[in-house]
Amino acid sequence: MAQILTHEALRALIPEPTPTAFAKIRDRLCDQGVAFIRQCPFLALSTVGDWGLEVSSKGDHPGFVEVVNDHALLIPERKGNQFALGLGNILKDPRVGLMMVRPATDEVLRISGRATLIGDPELCQRLSADGKPAVLIIRVEIDRAAFHCVRSARRAGLWNPETWDAPTRISFGRIYADALQRPEVEKVFDDLTEESNSKLY
Repeated sequence: MAQILTHEALRALIPEPTPTAFAKIRDRLCDQGVAFIRQCPFLALSTVGDWGLEVSSKGDHPGFVEVVNDHALLIPERKGNQFALGLGNILKDPRVGLMMVRPATDEVLRISGRATLIGDPELCQRLSADGKPAVLIIRVEIDRAAFHCVRSARRAGLWNPETWDAPTRISFGRIYADALQRPEVEKVFDDLTEESNSKLY
């Protein structure tokens, strides 16, 4: 295996982009970026810290992420698995990356910045969903923002139903049964998972 170890070797395969290409990478949100976020129901949040590298999914009604201004965002944290791996990482290292996705839209909005965790009750109440306040708020100060081109989504056929196979169902019960070496708990955990997932908030 020919491992690539230097920037020069990398650029021999992937040439430097033109200066014009970098023009789309900005230190703030543009008007289209603000509009995209206000319609966006899903994002992936990457962090690094004591837990190593983590990517956490965040999803809610379109526009659940609040645009403070063209340099800052507020992301409400909802009830989840309670691991708090990404949140714990933020306490150690504030650097984060966001990939924001809209259904049936091939463009993806990528944001890099620095995050802080906010526990202000009034702010958590304001960013409520289904009558329940956010657990806490992730504030992201934007360092870079850019739209990613459509090629990846189109190559994957991500929004083309003709490319989809049957939905995959993951049995968390099987995962726990294997990990605990207790095959009898598979159905118990699957039933609990199904019940928990039916309560979105």
